[in-house]
Amino acid sequence: MKENHTPDAERIPTMRFAHKLFLSMTILLTLMFASFGIWMLSSDFSSLLDKEIEQGNQGSQMFQFLFEMGYQSTEEYGEDYAVSKTLNGIARNVERDGSHMFVVKSDGTWFYGQEYLEAMGFLEEVGKLTDSLSTANNYGYCIRRINGGYYMFAVAVKDISASRIYLGMCRELTAIYSDRDELVSRYRIALICLLAAGGICIFILAHYITKPIRSLDKLAGKIAEGAYELRSRNGSLDEIGQLARNFNRMADRLVEQMQKKEMEAKQQEDFTAAFAHELKTPLTSIIGYADMLNSMKLTDEECHEAYFYIYSQGKRLESLSHKLLELVSMDKTPLTVKPIPTKKLEENIRSTLRPVWRQRGIKGKVDLEKAVIRGDDELLLSLLYNLLDNAMKALDKGEKSFILMKGSCKDGFYEIKIVDNGRGIPAEEISRITEAFYMVDKSRSRKEGGAGIGMALCQKIILLHNGKLNIESRLGEGTVIKVIFPREDAGRKRRVTASAGGRKAARREKPCENESEAEREKGSVPGGDAADENSAFNGTEEFRERGAV
Repeated sequence: MKENHTPDAERIPTMRFAHKLFLSMTILLTLMFASFGIWMLSSDFSSLLDKEIEQGNQGSQMFQFLFEMGYQSTEEYGEDYAVSKTLNGIARNVERDGSHMFVVKSDGTWFYGQEYLEAMGFLEEVGKLTDSLSTANNYGYCIRRINGGYYMFAVAVKDISASRIYLGMCRELTAIYSDRDELVSRYRIALICLLAAGGICIFILAHYITKPIRSLDKLAGKIAEGAYELRSRNGSLDEIGQLARNFNRMADRLVEQMQKKEMEAKQQEDFTAAFAHELKTPLTSIIGYADMLNSMKLTDEECHEAYFYIYSQGKRLESLSHKLLELVSMDKTPLTVKPIPTKKLEENIRSTLRPVWRQRGIKGKVDLEKAVIRGDDELLLSLLYNLLDNAMKALDKGEKSFILMKGSCKDGFYEIKIVDNGRGIPAEEISRITEAFYMVDKSRSRKEGGAGIGMALCQKIILLHNGKLNIESRLGEGTVIKVIFPREDAGRKRRVTASAGGRKAARREKPCENESEAEREKGSVPGGDAADENSAFNGTEEFRERGAV
C-alpha cells in the first residue's frame, strides 16, 4: 500500500504572508487612529476643563472680594449681622451664572448654602475640603463625581473678628463631561467605519503586493521538481524585482554547482579508474617477474633483470603512495606562513639543479627579482621543483634545450614564469593537466617515472597560498607557466606612496630591487656557463612577445 508522506511544514496550517500583512496593517491602522483620537479628545477636553476651572477660580475670587468689601462696611453692627447682611447683598451677583456659594464657620455654624449642599449630598465632600485647609488666606479646590454628575468645589479661609469662616463656591461641570462622552461615542463609530473601509483596501493591496512573491513560490516549486531551466521574468526595480533577480542568480549558481558536482563525480570516477590502472601495471610486472623467478630456471643475467624490474616497479609504487599521501594530507596540515625572500628560493634552486642541468646539457637560467612573499618555504620549493622537473621532461631539442625561471614584481603581486622550449601541450589538454593521474603522454611519463600527480600537487600548493596558475603552450614550440602570488610588501608600498611626500618615501622603501648584472649572470646555468636567452629559444618570437625572456 502506497503511503503519502507530507512534510511537517505543509501539514501545519500557517497564515499566508498576505494575511499577515493585512492583519498587521489593520492593527497598526487601528492603533494609529485610536491613539490620535484619544489624544485629540483628551486635548480638547483638558482645554475646556481648564477654562471651567479658571472661571470657577475667578468666581471664587470675586466672591471673596465682594464679601470682604460688604463685611467691612457692616462690621460695626456685629459679626453675625454683618455676615448675613453681606451674603444677602452679594448672593444675586455671585450665583447668577448657576454657581452656588456656601459659608460655614469653623465651629460648624452655617451662614449660607447648607440646604442646597444637603439636598445635593455635598456636605461630606465640602467637609473634607474644609478640613484640609488649616491656615488663614489658604485656598483649595477639587472636582468630584457625585450622583452621576461632576462638580467643582472651591473654598477659601478667612479670619473675621474673633472667628474663622470658610467661603466656598460649588460649580457644576457635568455638561463638559457629557459632551466628552458623546464625542467619544461618535469617534468610536467613525473609527469602526474607517477601519472597515481601510481593511478592505489593505486586504486587496496586500494580495496585489504579494502576487510576485506567490509567483516566485510557484517557480521555486517547479525548479525543485526538476525544471531547472525556468527563471523569473519579474523586471520591476523595487525590492521584489531585486529578489527575483537574486533568485535567478541563485538558480544559475545552483545549476552551476550541480554541474560542478557532476563533473567532480566524473573526475572521481576517472581518478579511481586511473589509480587502479596505475596500480595494475607495476603489480602485473612484479607478479610476473616474481612468478618467473619462482617457476623457471633463469640465468644470472635474467635473474638480475627480473630483480631490477621488481625493484623499479616497487619504487614506482612507493613514489605513487608518497605523492598520494601528500596530496590527501595537504589540506589537513596547517600551513606554516612566514615571510620568504625570493632570493633564498633562488639560491636553493640554483644549488640543486646546477649539476642536473650540467649533466643533461640543458641551458637554464634562474632569475628571481628581489622581493618578499608569504608562505611555506618547503611547499613553495616543492612547487617550483615539480614545475621545473616537468619542464625538463618536456625537452626534446638536445643541446638547444632551454629552461628559464624568472620572477618579477607586479602591481600588488609577484609573478614567477617557467619557460621551456620543449614539446608543448595540446590546447585541449591544458585544462586537464592539474587533474590527478592525468598525463598528456602516458607512455613517456611512465617511462620517466611519472604518475600524473605532480601538477595536482602544484595546483593545491598554489591555492593554499592564494595564488593563481596560468598555462600557455604550443606544440613543438614550448610552454610558459605563470604562477602569481600576493606580495607581502605590496600594501606597504601603496600606503607609503599615497602619503604626503610619498614619492621620496617610496624610493626609500622600494620593495622590489633590481639585481646587479653580476647577480643575474650568477643565475644562468647552461652547463656551467652563462647562456644567450634568445638563442636558446631558436629564434622563436612568440615567447619573446609574451615577455617570457
